[in-house]
Amino acid sequence: MDGSSPLRAISSVQTSLARPDRTATDNMRQLINLRWLAVMGQFVTIMIVHFVMEVRLPVLAMLAIIGGLVALNLISAAGLRRGLETGNRQLLAALLLDVAALTGLLYLSGGATNPFISLYLLQVVLGAVLLRTWSSWVIVGVTSACFVFLVAFHRELVLPPRFTLGLFDLYIFGALACFGLIAVLLVLFVSRINANLRARDARLAAMRQNAAEEDHIVRMGLLASGAAHELGTPLASLAVIINDWSHTPGLSDKPEFAEEIEDMRVAVERCKTIVTGILLAAGEARGENPAISSVDAFLSDVANDWRASKGDYALVVESQIGDDVPIIADSAFKQVISNVLDNAHEASNAPVHLNAARDADNLVLLIRDSGPGFPDDVLRNFGKPYQSTKGKLGGGLGLFLVVNVMRKLGGSVAAQNDSSGGALVTLTLPLAAVSPPGPKV
Repeated sequence: MDGSSPLRAISSVQTSLARPDRTATDNMRQLINLRWLAVMGQFVTIMIVHFVMEVRLPVLAMLAIIGGLVALNLISAAGLRRGLETGNRQLLAALLLDVAALTGLLYLSGGATNPFISLYLLQVVLGAVLLRTWSSWVIVGVTSACFVFLVAFHRELVLPPRFTLGLFDLYIFGALACFGLIAVLLVLFVSRINANLRARDARLAAMRQNAAEEDHIVRMGLLASGAAHELGTPLASLAVIINDWSHTPGLSDKPEFAEEIEDMRVAVERCKTIVTGILLAAGEARGENPAISSVDAFLSDVANDWRASKGDYALVVESQIGDDVPIIADSAFKQVISNVLDNAHEASNAPVHLNAARDADNLVLLIRDSGPGFPDDVLRNFGKPYQSTKGKLGGGLGLFLVVNVMRKLGGSVAAQNDSSGGALVTLTLPLAAVSPPGPKV
C-alpha cells in the first residue's frame, strides 16, 4: 500500500497546529484601535488644558508626538493588510513605542506630578495580557525606569493663579479622570482580547479534533488496505475455480447449475472490484491516470453501479444540473455517494431519491429516504465516529468517513429530518475540487 496520501493528510493538520494562528494579528488590530482612542483622548486633553484651562503647554512638541503615534498606526495597519507576520516581538515593540510616546508627553506636562502618569499601569496590564512572560517583565522594567526618570527630569507646569491654591484638588480631579479612562479602556480592550483568545481556543480544539479524526481514518485505511491485500489471493482462487466449474461437463450442461455458477462469478467479480477500489483509495485518491467524465455521466455511473446491487427500482434520480460540465471521476466522491445511498436504503423499504443540482460553482446532491429519520443525538453528533442507530459493535463509521472525505475534498455534509418524513442528507462539493486541469468552470 502507498500510505503517503493519508500520512500527508495527518502532516498537513499537524502543520496547521504548529503554524502561528491569527490571534497575534487580531491582538495587534485591537492595539491599533486602542491607540486611535488614545490619540483622540490625548489631543482633546491637550486642547482643553491649553486653551480652556489656560495651562501653557508646548503644544507643537506634544502634537508632534501624537503625530508620530498616528504614523505608527498607519504603518501598522498597512502591515496587517499586507499580511506581514505578527508575533510577540512585534507586539512588544508596539507597546514600547507607546510607552516612549507617553513618556514624552508626560515629560512635557509635569512629569511625575501629572496625574496621568498612572497610564503606565495600562501599558503594564496590556503587556501581561498580550505578551509572553519575559516580555511582560520588560514592560514592567521600562515603565518603572520611565517613572523614575520623570521624577527627576520633566518640564514644570506653570498653573494659572486660580489653580495655585487648589493644586491638590486639581491633582485629585486629574487622578479621577485618569482612573476612569484606564478603567474604560481596560474593559473595552481586555474583553476583546478575551474574545480573540476564545476564538483561538475554538480553532485549536477544532484542529485537534480534525487531527484525531484524520488519525482514525489513517488507521482504518491501513486495516482496510491490509484486508484488501489478504482477500486478493482467495478471490483469485475462487475466480479460477468458478471458471473451471463453468467448463466442467455435467455442471455447465445443467441450466440450474450454470445459472448459479454465473451468479457466483458475478459476485466474485463484484468483490474484486470492491477490493480494487479499496486499494485505489488507499493510495492516491485519483490514481495515476484519472478518468475524465462529466457530472451527468458520473452520476449515471454511480447510480447504475448502485442499482446493480440493490435493484433497478431502488433509486430515483432527478438531475437539475443544467449545462453539463467535465469533471474527474473521483473514486472517493463516488464511494461517499454510495455510502449515503446504502444508509438511506437500509433505513427505508421505499426507493431512495437522489436530486442533483448546481448552486453557483457547487454541485449539490440531496439524498432523501422514507425511513424514520435521524434520532436527535445522531443529528447533534453527526459525523462523529460510532454514532449509529443499528446497534452493531463498531458501527457508525460510514457517515464519519463521508464527512471527513467531503471535508478533504473541500466540500461539506449536512443532515436533517425532512418535514414530510424521512431523512435528508445534503452533499455540497465545489466543482473546482473535481475539475480536470484546464479552464476553470
